[in-house]
Order: sequence, then structure tokens, then C-alpha cells
Amino acid sequence: MHAALDPLNRRSTAAGIKDSDPEIHLISGGGTRLDKFLLIAETVHSWVDYIHLREKACTANELYQAVKEMTRRGVPLAKIVVNDRLDVALAAGAGGVQLAGHSLPPAAARPHAPGLRIGRSVHSPAEAAASAGEGADYCLYGHVYASASKPGLPGRGLDRLAETVRACPVPVIAIGGIEPGNAGQVLSTGAAGIAVLSGICGAADPAAAAMAYRAAVQAARLERR
Repeated sequence: MHAALDPLNRRSTAAGIKDSDPEIHLISGGGTRLDKFLLIAETVHSWVDYIHLREKACTANELYQAVKEMTRRGVPLAKIVVNDRLDVALAAGAGGVQLAGHSLPPAAARPHAPGLRIGRSVHSPAEAAASAGEGADYCLYGHVYASASKPGLPGRGLDRLAETVRACPVPVIAIGGIEPGNAGQVLSTGAAGIAVLSGICGAADPAAAAMAYRAAVQAARLERR
């Protein structure tokens, strides 16, 4: 196993995640191979709150097996979020499902998944407010800054994020170009957390990157007091 991804002897030094900490969501599908992402998830899950499987090219069975492999590697089911596929999330016993605009609406998903945490991806204050009204537990809003996953598209910015937070009665998780150095600014808008792809998966040492994000959100929590 590559030393930078070695989960052994790293978890014992993991900073404790407090209930009051802003959330960190780690998301796959940003150009990292699934097999490598599973190894990263094993390595960093102690420092993040949720790990999303956003693998658009995978079949239902491949996603189901990926969830099972993550749990075999020690990732708690409660931390695993399956994107788009409500059926896979339910069958695998995942903690949540992330619904996109093309997915089932939260109102249609909720009766079939009363115990599942349902997220909805949104791009405007109006979408966030509507999604909350449909039963979403939280909204994933972006992209805040320019991001490699959205080439050529400018970020929507902090002011628009703050508008979305004000319009949305459920927690808003910000995504897009967020780094440890700007996480505090993002969270100062009232966002309940951040979502990360390449900031962890593209790092030379994903565990060190995850710890840096955790330190950043903990510092932001202290500044809110």
C-alpha cells in the first residue's frame, strides 16, 4: 500500500469530530478511479462526516458492491451517501441519498425512505427553498468558486451562497473550489458545511488534506462563537 494512503497509525491521531462542527462531505467522481477512491475513503473517513459515491457510469450492482467494500474497509454505513440511486442506498443500508435535479424529487423519495438522510443538489436560493419544502434534509449548493470539475464556469460566489442560506430552512452544504484556506469565508455565510472532491482526492497525502479541512472547519466553528 502506498505510504501516503496508509490508513494504519493515522486514525489514532484523528481530531475528534464534534456534533457542533460544520460538516465535511467527501465526494467521488472527480476523476479519481473508484478503486483508488475506496482506498482514500478508508484512509480519511475519521476526519469527514459523509462520503458520497457519485459514480454516474456505475451500474446499480457496482454501486452496491462499492458500498459493501467501503464498509469492509471500516467506513461506517451511516457516513455513506449514494448519489441519485435511492434503490441502491436502501438496499445497501447507506446513511443517505443525494438527489440531483434529474433524480426523484425528495417528496417522492421520502415515503420510501423515512429513515434516510436525503440531500438535494441546488444552484439557486429558489431551488434550495423549494427542495426544503419537498422534504430534503439538506441542500448541496454550488459551485461557490471556480472548480476543475466545472471547467470554464465562474463560481457563483459567497454573496449568492449567503442568499441561498437565508432562503433555505434546512442546512446548506457548499461545494466548488473550497480549500482549507477559504473554508472559513465559506462557513461565515452561515453554510452548515463544505463538500470536497479534488481537495482531498487529488492531494499527494489525502489524510493530511482531510486533517487540514477538519482543522479549518473547527477553527470556523470557534470564530462563530
